[in-house]
Amino acid sequence: MAIGYSLMQRKGVLHPGKLLALGFFQVSMIAVLLTILWQPSLSTQTLSPQENSVAVVLDTSASMSYGQGEASRLQQAVTSLSGGVLTELSSSLETRLYAFSSELEEIEDLAEVPAPGDATHIGDALVNVLREARSSALGAVVLVSDGVDNSETLTDAQLAEISGYGVPVHTVGVGREVIAEDIELQEVSLTAQAMVGSRVSAQISVRHSVPAQTRLRIYDGDSILASEEIELVSGVDLTMHWVEFDIGEAGVRDLRFVLDPLTGESNTINNTQYRTIQVPEDRRRILYVEGEPRWEYKFIRRALEEDSPIRLASLLRTTPNKFYRQGIESQEELENGFPETREDLFVYDALIIGSFAAAELTEEQQGWIQEFVSERGGSLLMLGGRRGLADGGWGNSVVAEVLPAQLPDINAASFVRVPVKVSLTSEGEESLLTSLDSDAEENLQLWAEMPEIADFQYLGQVKPGAITLLEADVRGTQQPLLVQQRFGRGGAYILASGGTWRWQMQLPSEDQRHEIFWRQILRALVSATPSTISLTAGRNFYGDRDEITLRAQVQGGSFEPVPNAAVSLMVRRDFSAPSTIEMSPIPGEAGAYEATVQADETGLYQFEATADIGEQSLGTAQAAVRRANGVSEHFQIEQNRLLLDRISALSGGRYFTLNDVDQLPEAIQFSEAGILERELLDLWNMPFNFLLLMLLKAGEWMLRLYWGRL
Repeated sequence: MAIGYSLMQRKGVLHPGKLLALGFFQVSMIAVLLTILWQPSLSTQTLSPQENSVAVVLDTSASMSYGQGEASRLQQAVTSLSGGVLTELSSSLETRLYAFSSELEEIEDLAEVPAPGDATHIGDALVNVLREARSSALGAVVLVSDGVDNSETLTDAQLAEISGYGVPVHTVGVGREVIAEDIELQEVSLTAQAMVGSRVSAQISVRHSVPAQTRLRIYDGDSILASEEIELVSGVDLTMHWVEFDIGEAGVRDLRFVLDPLTGESNTINNTQYRTIQVPEDRRRILYVEGEPRWEYKFIRRALEEDSPIRLASLLRTTPNKFYRQGIESQEELENGFPETREDLFVYDALIIGSFAAAELTEEQQGWIQEFVSERGGSLLMLGGRRGLADGGWGNSVVAEVLPAQLPDINAASFVRVPVKVSLTSEGEESLLTSLDSDAEENLQLWAEMPEIADFQYLGQVKPGAITLLEADVRGTQQPLLVQQRFGRGGAYILASGGTWRWQMQLPSEDQRHEIFWRQILRALVSATPSTISLTAGRNFYGDRDEITLRAQVQGGSFEPVPNAAVSLMVRRDFSAPSTIEMSPIPGEAGAYEATVQADETGLYQFEATADIGEQSLGTAQAAVRRANGVSEHFQIEQNRLLLDRISALSGGRYFTLNDVDQLPEAIQFSEAGILERELLDLWNMPFNFLLLMLLKAGEWMLRLYWGRL
């Protein structure tokens, strides 16, 4: 206030800007004087010299063998640590060196770095180091790694355990975060089981950093099944691609998916993925119930090849009390018409109902159809017809709950004889069910050239979750023609016509479009239907051990779980002699059984589970797994900066690059873990304060002299 009053008295003498400059110097000088009189001090704590230790943990997994130029990541890391960092740390702290891949080991110096390992267990290595140091004063941990972890054990719980020790983990990132010249076949998604002679669709996921073009090849052993160009688009780092191929004969398909490498690509191991598909010899069974003789019935049966893996058993009503049977295996099958017991219906994998009224079945039989889809996991296809769908009274039955569309409740007939043009929907363009050619453009053209069909049946609203694959142009409006949806364990379809046979009649005799369409529908109906016993195989990695966990689901004739079965598992690797082990029931899961198989050697492992109750056999199921050792280390080889940042942030440490690793000793010195040494620094007694005071006063006098106003 005094300074302000004094300056106000000079208001008419000096310019306001000059007054402000003088005020600044005077106020600053008084502030410095008050600070000195207050005598502030700063308390600091550092690691006590020679009483603490630091752990340097070096990643020596196979991914660290990659690099840029002639030096690998591991060599770059060793060079950076050897450049005086370890010497500076050792001058005040006990420095302990560790190397790890799947296992952690202590080493004397960097010259003892072991050969690259086939796995990376970052979390396990850190936890083991922190546990060993419980009895010592550990000031910090330095993790030198590319962050590529394939252990599947570095979970949120393990990260919480690491941070719970209260020891900062400083991470040093090694390797490039983006490798432009590398592409990776990240995932191949396809069914684990397919029918003999069927066509399989696989979804391919390719990771990349830049736009490029590559070729995908699919091999079964040495035989090539498919070859397609894949355009890796710009602006994304993951390109999805669908590819189709024929599965062939019964047996195990040991598939290899391979991407052609880019120019200059050094890591080609991640361009390959292995998958197995089981192709069982068992024929699938479809029951087709038709209420009147019509052309559609005839041409559906003709679409199946003589050696088809599907057996189509059909019931054709010829008179009110008489059925014509075809495709039966014995005189007793369907002897009295529609199956008279739930178990007899559940023998089939799929059910087709044509122009057949719901009133022809009892309410109990209609209930079995609903359970056939929801509990059995079978498929139901309803066809259009004079007595089909809404005109057959199915809208008022329990079966209506299963169907993918509402059935209209109108006084007029919903089945009309009118020429309609069929077209693909956007979902139909992507579906294997409506694929007449593997080339998307050619498939569209083939459908566009299809002749009209001569009848159509109106549907109501398509249900939420249902998918429309084909539409019909009925008097200028687009109506759903082929609709599907999942229901319970199974699926339901509606084809709202009985006239696809006109495609066959109006196309050249050598044209196979009608046959292809119906073969794909029939295969789709049965391909996902579960058997009474199923077997799935999963893989778990534990260091250098490879364990395969097998799980079997056993059900009876009515597809109820069987908890007291004797389930044996036959195991065979490549062409070695098979061995047999018993599968154990899984507690709390009725009908589920499990076994673990040691897979210490690479190769193709084949399994067959057999379930029995006493002398009665419930069936068998197969599965296969290929084990390739050390492959996962070569996937996602870019530096995982996000993981390293997360580890350091959660534990209170910092992230460093190899270029600034010389800052590590200073960061570690101010750690809050270990044995600390506290120091009180008098801030008021620092020479800088007195120097600043002199500079402020000198600055004010220089201005006064310059203005001539002392």
